[in-house]
Amino acid sequence: MLHDDTPEVESLERLRLAALEGDGRALDDLVRALEPLVMRRCARLLPHRPDAEEACQDALVAVASKLGSFSGSGSFVGWVTVIASNSARSTYRSLKRRGSEQAVAVMPEALDPRTTSVMAGSRVDLMEALDAMEAAKPHLVESFVLRDLGQLPYDEVAAITGVPLGTAKARIHDARAFMREHLVERFG
Repeated sequence: MLHDDTPEVESLERLRLAALEGDGRALDDLVRALEPLVMRRCARLLPHRPDAEEACQDALVAVASKLGSFSGSGSFVGWVTVIASNSARSTYRSLKRRGSEQAVAVMPEALDPRTTSVMAGSRVDLMEALDAMEAAKPHLVESFVLRDLGQLPYDEVAAITGVPLGTAKARIHDARAFMREHLVERFG
């Protein structure tokens, strides 16, 4: 985990600022420097390496194309974490959809995504629980993803989500309870 006072964060900030000023080489260096962090974030949700690599590439493209939209609320690394997590979740949904379509074309009987080869290695249990939380309690998802999957400190989660620290902690607590209940009910 990168902390705000590490040389790596300072280097990323210099590259980010230079890239915003139009320095193409700085943008390339920034993307290259972020790749291991983004890959780790994606691999937490998508342990099957090709799936994580796909999500990582999508996230890096999003970071590069949306660099000017970083508001400075929270850390840059936290902002990148949000993009990486969202990319991994989007890749999961795409893989699930493709897996369902392929299975229906080959054998129309019921599909269990945990046994579909296109889903091999992905954290189906976690992703489905996140989807359920997003449907039932969408305001909890971002805080949970940032803290428990992105491993960001509580104060940074509060800054990124734009809520007071106590609210961020309460959302994370509620999200953990939801996830625990959903996972136990489904797989327990």
